[in-house]
Amino acid sequence: MHWLVADIGGTNTRCAVARPGGVLQNIELFRNRDYPGLDRLLGAYLGMLPPAERPDEAVLAIAGPIQGDEIRMSNIDWSFSISGLARTLSLSRVTPLNDFAAQAHALPVLGPADLQQIGGGAEVAGAPKVVLGPGTGLGAAGLLQIDGRWHAITGEGGHVTMAPGDEREARIIALGRERFGHCSAERLISGAGLAFLYMALHGGESLTPDEVGVRIASGEAAALEALEVFFQLLATAASNLALTFSAFGGVYIGGGITPRYLDQLKTSGFRARFEDKGRYRQFLARIPTRVITANQPALRGLAAFAEAQGHD
Repeated sequence: MHWLVADIGGTNTRCAVARPGGVLQNIELFRNRDYPGLDRLLGAYLGMLPPAERPDEAVLAIAGPIQGDEIRMSNIDWSFSISGLARTLSLSRVTPLNDFAAQAHALPVLGPADLQQIGGGAEVAGAPKVVLGPGTGLGAAGLLQIDGRWHAITGEGGHVTMAPGDEREARIIALGRERFGHCSAERLISGAGLAFLYMALHGGESLTPDEVGVRIASGEAAALEALEVFFQLLATAASNLALTFSAFGGVYIGGGITPRYLDQLKTSGFRARFEDKGRYRQFLARIPTRVITANQPALRGLAAFAEAQGHD
């Protein structure tokens, strides 16, 4: 048995063929902007495979809410029908997951080499885990073990209202409300959020996330300050999620941004802010925080989910 697995983000899509045992083959990266819709992108990938290697089923991680057959993505102007996608691509079954459900399903199969722990805490086996990650947007999910099997709990946690941890953050969030109306966590903890933080702290012309990244790499003090605020806001979101789930299985940081700045994260106020919850400081001090450094964690999670589903 083998499956088409695809991690469909707001900017890029990664496709692979998954086989039992978590084996991933024929991994390819596509830029979404090169295709008018998901059907064309996935059709292009399937067309690259030899006929004998073409999967009959697909499991897709989608950056957006999964509600019924009709899907509308959050950070790209794509909408499609799951049943229509199956017909167009001649697949017997297409199973959609929220993109961070796929990340969550990867957590039990990641090993020490796939993770970088930040600060203290120790994992409690079988306890709830949570994952969140800034990239084009901000995703979040929980993972619970029930009767020996892991189940992802997904939602749209990136769109919760952002709360400030100090006066500087209060001023930034006030500016965010002025610009966006509602200042969600995603408005500040994402690629575009990092660029907004830079502008909010230092004024001047608006920069793209890539331009802020260049300034961080050059060691510019203003850019490094924006990154520090970014990490502290990420810690606030992470600790809120940890409290919500009593996540003694660990808090995992995914997405494309944080692994890029591991050195800065280690010396930042991230872990101190994560634990800074008053009476619940000791509660949070017991929970480990880890950055996912593995390649293709969402595809690995999809492969694990597909194999478990195939055993039902």
